[in-house]
Amino acid sequence: MTKTTDVQDVLDRLKTAQSRPLGDPRGRGLEKSTFGQASSATSGLTFYDLELGAKFLYPVMTPLRNMIPRVSGKGGVQAAWRAITAVNTSNLRFGVSSANRGGSLAVTTQDYVATYKGIGVETSVDFEAQFAGQGFDDIRAIAAKTGLEALMIGEEAMILGGCSAGIGSTPTPTLTAAAGGGSLAAQTWSVICAALTLDGVMNGAVAGGVQGQISRVNADGSTDSFGGGVAAKSTAATIATTGSAGLVKASVAPVAGAMGYAWFWGTAGAEKLGAITSINSVVIGAAATGAQTAASLGTGDNSANPLAFDGLVYQATAAGSGATLYVMPNGDPGVGTPLTADAAGGVVEIDAVLKTMWDKYRLSPDTMWVNSQEALNISRKVVQGGQTTAQRFVFEAAQDLIAGGVMVRRYLNRFSMQGGNVIDIRVHPNMPAGSILMTTNALPYPLAGVGNVMQIRARQDYYQIEWPLRTRKYEYGVYSDEVLQNYFPPSMALISNIGNG
Repeated sequence: MTKTTDVQDVLDRLKTAQSRPLGDPRGRGLEKSTFGQASSATSGLTFYDLELGAKFLYPVMTPLRNMIPRVSGKGGVQAAWRAITAVNTSNLRFGVSSANRGGSLAVTTQDYVATYKGIGVETSVDFEAQFAGQGFDDIRAIAAKTGLEALMIGEEAMILGGCSAGIGSTPTPTLTAAAGGGSLAAQTWSVICAALTLDGVMNGAVAGGVQGQISRVNADGSTDSFGGGVAAKSTAATIATTGSAGLVKASVAPVAGAMGYAWFWGTAGAEKLGAITSINSVVIGAAATGAQTAASLGTGDNSANPLAFDGLVYQATAAGSGATLYVMPNGDPGVGTPLTADAAGGVVEIDAVLKTMWDKYRLSPDTMWVNSQEALNISRKVVQGGQTTAQRFVFEAAQDLIAGGVMVRRYLNRFSMQGGNVIDIRVHPNMPAGSILMTTNALPYPLAGVGNVMQIRARQDYYQIEWPLRTRKYEYGVYSDEVLQNYFPPSMALISNIGNG
């Protein structure tokens, strides 16, 4: 009877407590939950709301790789072809007198070769990583996918700027000093410059430095050595500043194939990296903030990567390529010479290049590859001064639909058989500031015998290897064996050393 009475008493008191207002202090002991919401997502009896499948939040932007046709190779160590590049090079007249034969025609021929290169990357998955990922994602499939995509991204950079031969040495800087405008202490300053290839620009930063000779340990324990895209550094130039607000302006003669320049300054023998520029000059107004010393680069030319095939930029700048090369004048140090509006909806330098390509080769490029900086600058030059001939505005009836901003997506080439040829302007993820590359996808010569002006010729296109187990992890290699062919390098043009503005 006692137990029954106790139970009944508890039930009666619970019923009374439930009938009281929540604010009644006599019911506070019953307001608390036995189980409350956890303070973090990984504690307590809390469901972990994790979506299945990893998200791949990295860009795979490979416009050249996607655009350029891929064909099968036929063995050998290189692709080789011959071309007739000009006829009647002696400007023979063709009138013939009665019963006599005509003059002998002179032609120009050229041999081309492109050596196959292997490209590839390795990934691996620990057994434990595979076990831990069960029920969430296929880690081994992800390893293969990311390896292939990484290879494509690297291949894109090589198609644009692979450099197998290097760009040589950097000239000695020319220096001028001023007593004001900066914060340099009064002393003698030593300045060293090193020209950079596209690879050097892409992988260089003031904080992390630029890469000279690279020695890479591979997945099988072997070692490959190659240049990191830095030309032989210049001889040091020195100049003295006075006062406490000194300033030094430095410039070098433009280097063929240079996509950027690394600048080192400080006391003699202790010059440190302070700037990387897209033009051949710099204004030095403060002590260098980088940690890398010029001495760490050594004295050799580390701009060549013999493991890479030559990309479009270095096929264009190669000696005897026939491509149209336009180097902007030096201009003011640190500023350079920007593109020039022609007050008629065009750009002076671009038109000069297009005219040269027509006058020499009777062709027009169809694509301009630019950095975001040059895309913006071209747009500004085209609409500069309100040239109404270069633009058309369409106003919607609803005025709230008007949006600001103008971006030029195409450029009209006035030098072509059609009387006007439209060139696409495309921003490339790897194109450095200060340069514009023009390419041609089709030759206007009906009997050229060239189906693809550019093509990737592969002895073996993308393939994957799952290596035999040697430790408790799965290892994968993704590779290709290929070369970039450009049957007619004169179909390209490069404008370089462009100042921002």
